[in-house]
Formats: sequence, structure tokens, C-alpha cells
Amino acid sequence: MKISNGVEMLSLTFQAGDQTMVIHPVVVYDNEQMVLIDTGFPGSRDLILKQISEAGLSPEKLNAIILTHQDADHIGSLPQFLENSSKRPKVYAHKEDQPYIEGEKPLIKLSPERREIILGLLSEQDRAQFERVFSSESEANISVLVEEGQTLPFGGGLTVIETPGHTPGHISLYHRPSQILIAGDAMMVSKGQLVGPNPTMTPDKSTAMKSIGKFLEYPVQNVICYHGGFLNTDVQEQIAKLALLPES
Repeated sequence: MKISNGVEMLSLTFQAGDQTMVIHPVVVYDNEQMVLIDTGFPGSRDLILKQISEAGLSPEKLNAIILTHQDADHIGSLPQFLENSSKRPKVYAHKEDQPYIEGEKPLIKLSPERREIILGLLSEQDRAQFERVFSSESEANISVLVEEGQTLPFGGGLTVIETPGHTPGHISLYHRPSQILIAGDAMMVSKGQLVGPNPTMTPDKSTAMKSIGKFLEYPVQNVICYHGGFLNTDVQEQIAKLALLPES
């Protein structure tokens, strides 16, 4: 779904038992290059590239990946992109989530049981890639560490907003040319309304709610949430209301 010039929202549907989950990676692009923001669950690369092509864009221009945080539904297909691409893309992430993405520490919300369930759905090749790339013995996965206020050179500029709470190194991104906030999991859209991050998947709820207040520093007109998708109705007002909610 084209959100604005240079911003495309993807929609990936996954079935987990009797539950259906839709997630929304984002592509930001210009005439020269393209960055993918989050990579979906393990095994999603082909579907992502297919949707990029169906949007009339060239997957060959994809030369970078930004990871908003360490969760498996965001970093899952990173191994495929790193090992199956003709030119290894640059990977951007925050230092607080670096040891998890590099395989030095286990992902904080992926239990061994859940990890086995996810990997059990993969082909032997994809499973081997996942285990190899997210091993402390592998080549470094992250090329560039990002920080608060940094402007990344994609689509006219993406500003990094540190939004910890959902994970220690969670980031969101502000696309200044279109005034679009790419929230990651800092917020969700539910029934046409902005809500805070999933409480059952947010270890530090107080910090997560404080992080939402940082969005008020930007003239946000539209928001893309990884869970819930696109919203362009009363965005500033809804963010302001969320920022006033109790932090517990």
C-alpha cells in the first residue's frame, strides 16, 4: 500500500494455530536506493520481495535494512536477506538491542519452546540460516548503530527516535518529507484508534508509555504501526491522549 511518495507499507499475513496475524514492514525509497524497515517472521523474504515488486518497485534497489528492535517477527528474515542477496545489505539497529540481534544474548521474549515452534515451520535451509546468523560465532549482523536524533539517508531523511520499553533498544522513525511516523511496536492501531504497545509483550511498560510522549516533538500527520497498520485520523490528538495515560 502506497502511503506517500517514497513510502510503501507491506502487509504480511501469518497463521499461528487458529490465530491470524498481520504485520506491516515498511519500505522507504528514492530513485537511487531502498531501505526495508523490519523483516517479518523467519522465512518472509520471498513474500516481502514479491510485494515490493507488486508495488511497482525494484527489489534490486534494496540495499539497507533498519531493525526497530529484536523481536522475532521483526528480525526473523534477516538471515535470508544477509545470505541470499547478491550484495549484503547494510543493517541499522540500536546498541541496546545489538547483543540480542548479534546472537550474544538470547532474544528476551523468545522462549526456547516458542523458538522451536517457529523454527519447526521452516525449511531445513531457512532453519540452518537462522541458527547460523543468530549465533555469536557469525559475522556481525549490524553494520551501523543508530542513536536519538540521527538522520538516516533514505527517502529524504529518516529521523531516529529512541523509544525503549517494548525492548531496551526499540526505535521508531520519523519520515520528515511526508510527516509519517513509523512507530514499530511503540504503539498499535486497534479498531481505528492508537493504543500503547502490547502489554503482555512489553517488559517495561512505564518506560514504553513515557516513550510515546516523545512523538509529540514531531508534527506527525500519519502513523504506521507494525501491528494495526496505517492511521491518519486525529493522530496528534491520539498521541497526546496516550502520552497522558498512567505509566503503570
